[in-house]
Amino acid sequence: MIHGTSAPRQAPWREELARAITNPQDLLATLGLPATLLPAAERAHALFPLRVPRPYLARITPGDPDDPLLRQILPLAAEEHVAAGDLRDPVGDLAAQVAPGVLHKYQGRVLLTATGACAVHCRYCFRRHFPYAEANAARDDWRSAVTYIAENPSVREVILSGGDPLTLADDKLVVVIRRLEAVDHVQTLRLHSRVPVVVPSRVDNGLLAVLHKTRLAVVLVLHINHPREIDQDVASACGRLRAAGVTLLNQSVLLAGVNDEADVLVGLSERLFAAGVLPYYMHMLDRVQGAAHFAVAEDVALGLMRAVRDRLPGYLVPRLVREVAGAPAKIPVPEVGGSLCYG
Repeated sequence: MIHGTSAPRQAPWREELARAITNPQDLLATLGLPATLLPAAERAHALFPLRVPRPYLARITPGDPDDPLLRQILPLAAEEHVAAGDLRDPVGDLAAQVAPGVLHKYQGRVLLTATGACAVHCRYCFRRHFPYAEANAARDDWRSAVTYIAENPSVREVILSGGDPLTLADDKLVVVIRRLEAVDHVQTLRLHSRVPVVVPSRVDNGLLAVLHKTRLAVVLVLHINHPREIDQDVASACGRLRAAGVTLLNQSVLLAGVNDEADVLVGLSERLFAAGVLPYYMHMLDRVQGAAHFAVAEDVALGLMRAVRDRLPGYLVPRLVREVAGAPAKIPVPEVGGSLCYG
């Protein structure tokens, strides 16, 4: 008798991505939230689709519409309001594009939008309107991107962003890493990702091997805004990454109703350090259309950071910055327009 063979099982992280909630009605039902939220959620979802993986959902308090993790992913009526000064491209990404998906803003490094896919759609995302179909560095098998990098010997660091580069399969990551390794003057690979936070099973043996078996120094900048985002699975994933030789940093966005309290920010830095991650940047909100309700006033932000500095050692205090289109680097708050910049 000839027996059929079943298809190979997907990696757990791929299954988690496939099971992500993408419908506002399912989100409200899963978390026991009132149906009165649904009409506004559906309108905002039409502007910027909902997506949240279930491992992240499990950290949200059921029945609490003000939960700080929920606030980051729940579509709200406020997203329909366009405030004065809000832009579709608030940090000038498109003006800095030198080839499809290749952004050269800062001396010594370039950023590649490796994919338009994200594991989670954060409602404050500054690239929620970004034209990924046209501005994708992988669209020609990375040829234009690598050619530009090879012709610019000042570029020593390449940043993979998106979307989220860790939504790419391991074999696709290997392709871009091998192409970058072939450029002698490239020394550092930096990845910006929220995937290990929302789907920690992504940090499996395959990914660890990819990141370990490269001549490039690998830096992973996580995006964690609240201490409750760091559960044991996330901490374990961070430990595996560190064991593979990856340097771990974190950048946060200061968000009204999420982390605009000193106790929360102190707790975040402490939990990051316990997981082996150093705080790097605390970003003021990029004023993208649809996210004005997350904005925190500059004087409030400065007061929060003073409170954090009073309670923590300097290495646990992230630098409060904002990105200004056309500036040579991140600008520290409040010295916007001044000469001091952070790389």
